[in-house]
Amino acid sequence: MNQFQGLTTDDISGFEEKYAGSALCRAMTNALYKHSVKDAAFCHAGLASSQYAFSIDIPTLPVTNQKSSGRCWIFSALNVLREVTAKKCNLDKFELSQNYTAFWDKFEKANYMLESIIDLADRPTDDRTVCHILSEGVGDGGQWDMFVNLVEKYGVVPKSAMEETYQSSNTGAMNALLNSRLRLCAEKLRETVRSGGDVQGEKKAMMSEIYSFLCMCFGNPPKKFDFEYVDKDKKYHVVRDLTPKSFYEEYVGLKLREDYVSIINSPTEDKPFGKSYTVDYLGNVAEGAPVRYYNLPMDTLKSLIIRQLSDGEVVWFGSDVGKYGERDMGLWCTECYDFEGTYGMQFDMEKGAGLDYRESAMNHAMVITGVDLDEEGNARKWKIQNSWSDEHGEKGYYLMSADWFDRYVYQAVINKKYLTKEQLEEAAGEPVHLNPWDPMGTLAQ
Repeated sequence: MNQFQGLTTDDISGFEEKYAGSALCRAMTNALYKHSVKDAAFCHAGLASSQYAFSIDIPTLPVTNQKSSGRCWIFSALNVLREVTAKKCNLDKFELSQNYTAFWDKFEKANYMLESIIDLADRPTDDRTVCHILSEGVGDGGQWDMFVNLVEKYGVVPKSAMEETYQSSNTGAMNALLNSRLRLCAEKLRETVRSGGDVQGEKKAMMSEIYSFLCMCFGNPPKKFDFEYVDKDKKYHVVRDLTPKSFYEEYVGLKLREDYVSIINSPTEDKPFGKSYTVDYLGNVAEGAPVRYYNLPMDTLKSLIIRQLSDGEVVWFGSDVGKYGERDMGLWCTECYDFEGTYGMQFDMEKGAGLDYRESAMNHAMVITGVDLDEEGNARKWKIQNSWSDEHGEKGYYLMSADWFDRYVYQAVINKKYLTKEQLEEAAGEPVHLNPWDPMGTLAQ
């Protein structure tokens, strides 16, 4: 290791002199005494192009609320599915049970984590992959393919069949306990592997305990239920003795695995466009399909999104919502913040560098429900259905500027009918394997 170079008192004196001589630094010191960093950099001129009016605006059901949980990917995916159910049943208000899907996700992730620990039992605990699995544990996050795995194995149910609990809506303390237990299980399983014991028998006993723990926190998921509803014409309906799978087949019916593909925009040297990728040790259902991504340029991804919206179908997508956002206004807009001018230094990075240097990554999934196009068909702004309640933005709907969308949107799920034959072949190709800590896996962590 090279000898580290320290800073001298003369260096610091020079820094202090430069700061004291700057009118901008003095002004900002005063401003930041009573105002937040973001408020000080807010640029109202950007609001002129941020009006809630869109040339394509798909009517959707009211927004949902994930509360104090990281289940955005589940909420947004179920919000896509519920639109189909609402049309079939003539409903103006309806939710699928996020709790039901989250229960099985937690259960399957716990098994997936323990299977990963068994698979890596010959490695030391300070191995980077083992460290990553133990550090991440089982969280609330997930990916589109993980959602599809859950639907295929467990179906879906209306929210009335499995309502939210305090723990499902406030997952922090529960997750901490669950991961404490799983790490203890991991220690015991590694010992069992080394001693040649019955690893799978021990794991199943552990999973029985995990199942009970999740039932205490979420409730026991239903095997059968009645679907009762009143439609927009005030007509009462009831269908009895449905299973989660039969409900999905009759009231949703989308062929998620066959008809949709997960596309990313990752302009980094390690991910050439036109190829498929997967992240190692990222998943939930052990026997399910792996997470897959097909990498395309941003202009291509946007054109596919616009075509799908133009046909009246909303789009599930993933982005980094921690950048340039104004929550109360429901706005993500780079033009509304001038950090460089405010603080006299550059902060932003190019998209690829931002991923490589861990400045940005996917951390939230939502639904695109509209877009405003100019005369040449280019997007000027996007309408977003969020899952942070109806208290922000336009009753819970948000706006993304065109520049923000290009910079911080990383993934969208597109119906395969909009892809060319060549694109479909590339998307179906053997995926390149990425490390478990790759930025493309962060939404699931």
